[in-house]
Amino acid sequence: MTFIVAEIGVNWDGNFQLLNEMMSRSKKTGCDAVKLQAYNDDIVKEHPESKRLMSCAVTANNIKEIDRIAKDVGIEWFATPMYCDAVDLLEPYVKRFKIREYDGRKVLNNEQSDLFEKVLGTKKEIIISAEGTPKDSKYYGRPDIKWLYCVPKYPCELSDIDFTNISDYDGYSNHAQNIIAPLTSAVLGAEIVEFHITSDKDGGYIDNNVSFDFTKMESLVSMIRDSEEIKS
Repeated sequence: MTFIVAEIGVNWDGNFQLLNEMMSRSKKTGCDAVKLQAYNDDIVKEHPESKRLMSCAVTANNIKEIDRIAKDVGIEWFATPMYCDAVDLLEPYVKRFKIREYDGRKVLNNEQSDLFEKVLGTKKEIIISAEGTPKDSKYYGRPDIKWLYCVPKYPCELSDIDFTNISDYDGYSNHAQNIIAPLTSAVLGAEIVEFHITSDKDGGYIDNNVSFDFTKMESLVSMIRDSEEIKS
């Protein structure tokens, strides 16, 4: 079965009640996991909404409550660490880590990456977003490392997406506004499908332009699960 990840990311606004709702809807819809992000002030200091972004980051101040909510809901959660110390913060709580496309470029190009080496040292599964072919990486083919095809445009158009070599990847990380993109990836054999979600497309959440509301999420997951019934 396709491992479906609902990317809550920064769309929970540091509101635990909203986080509970987003996790609960993801669980009810049939998602396998939800994903958050772990970054620090230095990473977002140039962003015009840096204070708001920091309220959405996984930190030492909120990680226990995030974990408690996920356990109460009964859904796996994991996160994208964007600095080395975040790996130590997350490690006791998560089964896997996500490397964002920006940080995955060094891994793709076989360059030294302190962040990746730190994550690798946990011996847990690593999911890496990449636009270039992962076959170029010396880590390609390792069972503990999964590669997601990703177009790093927010949002991207359907015409920006090229699934010609989707079989070189383990899955797909979506930034398109149309659910046909992640659905197509699943039909073509993606083992992991990740997409952003929001509780309200009109609510002004930071990643709304690349996020599906609950209704679209339900339609997408339902169609992916239906497609799995077809023998191929």
